[in-house]
Amino acid sequence: MLRIQSFVLLLILSLLGGCAGLSPTQQRMLTGSALGAAAGAGVSTVAGGDPWVGAALGGVGGAVTGYVVGKRPR
Repeated sequence: MLRIQSFVLLLILSLLGGCAGLSPTQQRMLTGSALGAAAGAGVSTVAGGDPWVGAALGGVGGAVTGYVVGKRPR
């Protein structure tokens, strides 16, 4: 069990370290897709649908929203 937990922790840290050089627009797209996927999976599960489909659709919607927000003139 400890071996699996160590692997998951190392994986998470590696993924977070890979995000260090992203532009602000890319950061917003990544955040939007992660939040969209989580929300889509949750809503789909509650509604009785397939959580994988909800996560995929939510992730795409979140990434598009993050792109639009990131490219918005300030």
